[in-house]
Amino acid sequence: MTPSQFNTAVLDWFDQHGRHTLPWQAKKTAYFTWISEIMLQQTQVTTVIPYFKRFIAQFPDVHALADAPQDDILHLWTGLGYYARARNLHKTAQIISRDYNGHFPETVEELADLPGIGRSTAGAILSISTGKRAAILDGNVKRVLARFYAVEGWTGTTANQKRLWEYAEQNTPYERIGDYTQAMMDLGATLCTRSKPSCLLCPIESACEALKRGTPSAFPHPKPKKVQPVKQTIMLLVQNSRGETLLRQRPPTGIWGGLWSLPEVTDLRDATTESGLDLDLDSAIPLEPVRHTFSHYHLDITPVRIALASSASNTPINCVMEGQSTLWYNIHQPPNIGLAAPVKRLLEQHTAQID
Repeated sequence: MTPSQFNTAVLDWFDQHGRHTLPWQAKKTAYFTWISEIMLQQTQVTTVIPYFKRFIAQFPDVHALADAPQDDILHLWTGLGYYARARNLHKTAQIISRDYNGHFPETVEELADLPGIGRSTAGAILSISTGKRAAILDGNVKRVLARFYAVEGWTGTTANQKRLWEYAEQNTPYERIGDYTQAMMDLGATLCTRSKPSCLLCPIESACEALKRGTPSAFPHPKPKKVQPVKQTIMLLVQNSRGETLLRQRPPTGIWGGLWSLPEVTDLRDATTESGLDLDLDSAIPLEPVRHTFSHYHLDITPVRIALASSASNTPINCVMEGQSTLWYNIHQPPNIGLAAPVKRLLEQHTAQID
């Protein structure tokens, strides 16, 4: 199958079976495409749709996003995970608003240099919003090409990445580039899925090397497994007399950067010293542990309900934890702040226990 036959077959399929009514397709602007592409990284379309709608309603253009407080952005991102995406959105919006007068750069190289974008996302933005010829290689497209060409070995190796980009480039047409970009993403998301590809419905199945071998699900080959380490932490559920729970803002970088979380300690016996809080250690009640899995390790969280010492119970919180951003969180009237998913769940469970 020649590149022309490949992209023609994919476009013909897209015209009949592709997705044409996704909310970010209502306006094929660089801004809408950018927001949707970042949200879709590591996240399914059905999950992204309501987040995208809320996000665009509050931040309708790049200037609104650039001017927004980070807490507002992280609040709307809560539950999507991979929060570095949201922080990078904010940084890039500020750069585009300030340095480009709100206009997105018009080359793959310039776009790819912006925080959180990269070559594939840059290609998607340009091809969909401007019609410029630019290839993409997101997870869905990578899977389609790895199967079609029966690429041996893990696709993340330097050699295989180079090879797959060559395939992506050669198959990208010179017309209807935006439709082709969307078509390839749709093909991977709806037919050429990870576990059960619908090969008989695929427009390029007649030339698919993996299907010819009878093992389409074996491609792409998985990343070599390694045992994920397990880390431990204790999260303190500290309440005041109004039933509000103490939160502190995490540093701007690192895991859950910029999000609000429960105070953490490594040893309950040293909780007062580690947390900077005047705690009543005798009141500590360990709750059921929970595990949260990141891409590269597991985090076992032991939540502990604990009271402030009576002498500290009425102390203003900015004195209790001097030099750190803190607040008392009322789950019945929650502020617009970003919360990591496991912290949000712990707050909900904790409040349910005391009502």
